[in-house]
Amino acid sequence: MSSNASSPKVGRDRSPIVGVIVVAAGSGTRLGAARPKAFAPLGSRTILARSLDPIFSMQREAQVVVVAPAELVDEARSIVTDAAGPAAQYASVVAGGATRQQSVARGLDALGDSVRIVLVHDAARALTPTSVFDAVVTGVAQTAAGIVPGVPVTDTIKRVDDDEVVVETVDRAELRAVQTPQAFPRAALAAAYADAEREHTDDAALFAAAGNTVSIVEGDQLSFKITTPWDLRRAEALESSAGSTGLRTGIGTDVHAFDDAAELWLAGLHWPGERGLSGHSDGDPVCHAITDALLSAAGLGDIGSVFGTSDPEFAGAHGDVFLRATAQKLTEAGFAISNVSVQIIGNSPRFSPRRREAERLLTGILSAPVSVSATTTDGLGFTGRGEGICAIATAIVSRQYS
Repeated sequence: MSSNASSPKVGRDRSPIVGVIVVAAGSGTRLGAARPKAFAPLGSRTILARSLDPIFSMQREAQVVVVAPAELVDEARSIVTDAAGPAAQYASVVAGGATRQQSVARGLDALGDSVRIVLVHDAARALTPTSVFDAVVTGVAQTAAGIVPGVPVTDTIKRVDDDEVVVETVDRAELRAVQTPQAFPRAALAAAYADAEREHTDDAALFAAAGNTVSIVEGDQLSFKITTPWDLRRAEALESSAGSTGLRTGIGTDVHAFDDAAELWLAGLHWPGERGLSGHSDGDPVCHAITDALLSAAGLGDIGSVFGTSDPEFAGAHGDVFLRATAQKLTEAGFAISNVSVQIIGNSPRFSPRRREAERLLTGILSAPVSVSATTTDGLGFTGRGEGICAIATAIVSRQYS
C-alpha cells in the first residue's frame, strides 16, 4: 500500500466482502475548474463528497478506497472521513497513478483480504443512486461475471469514414451507454489487471479483454459524468431541486396470523387478554411495517435483509428493538426521520382506546411524529375472516448534509 494511504481498520471488527474503489485522481481539464475535478465544488460540498453519499448508503457494508492525486491525499482523507461519519473505519485514501488504470490498480492493492467483489466508480458520476451500487453487487454475487450499468442510446448513431462521410447507420437497439460503478469478482479483476498490456477505456473493457464475461444491468440517468461546466451546472440544478424538499418516501407492509398460544403485541403495546400473533419476534406488524418503510425510504434494504428472519438475536424481540436499531442505521447513513403514518387492518383488537398511547410511544422511540389509524375490510379477505392483522406504513425521511 502507498505510504500516502490512510490506515483502514476494516477487518478488526468486520470483514466486508465488497470493496468500492472511487477514482478521484483525474485533472478534469475539460471542466475548467481551478482544482482537480473531484475537488471542485458541487453546491456547498465537493464532487467527491457528494459521490460518496450513495456508497455509504449501500445495503452491504463495504471497504471504500478513494484514489486521489498525491498532493491532495490529506484533503481527500478529510473529505472521506466527514462523508463516512460513523463508518470512517471502512474508508481509506491512496495516491493515484499517472493513468486511470494505474490508479485503479493502486486501489486494488489497498483492499483487504476479505473483499471478494470489487466495484470501480468514477467520482465524477456524483449523483449515481445507491440502487445502482446494490444492483451491480447483486449481479456479481449471482453470476460471477462482470456487471456494468448502462442506459439505452437514444440518439441516432452514424458510422463515418476518415473523411467524415456517413458509411452506415448503427442499430441503436444494440447499443448501451455504459456508466459506473462497474463490479467484478475480485480475483478475476486482479488477474486481468496483472496481465493488461495496454490502456483500456474502462474496467469492463480490460476485464473482457482477459476473456471474462461482462453483462449489462439497467443504469440510471442520474449517473451522468460531470465532465464540462454544463454538466456541473446540471448537477447543481438537480441537487438544488432535490434539496428544495430534501425528502424521501418509503412504504412498508407486514402481515401476521393469529396465534392463540402467543401474547398480543401491537404498535409497541402489550394487549393482555387479546389473541396473539405468530412470528419469529413478537409478531408486531405495526413496528415491522414501520421498520420496512424507514429502510425503504433511506435505500437501506428491508427488515429481512437487515435483521434476518431467523437470527436468534431477535427471537421474541419486541418491536421497539427493531425501531431503535433502524433509527440508528438511518442516522449513520445520514438520514433524519420526518414523519411516519401507519394504518392497521383487522377486526381486533379495538384500537381506538389506545391509539394516543401507541402514538406517544412510537413517537418517543423514533423522535419523530408517528400517527396510527385502524380500519376493517368489512368481512373481506384474511383480515375480514379474523385470521390475522395487516399493517401498512408510510415513512418520510430527509437527507442530512454536513
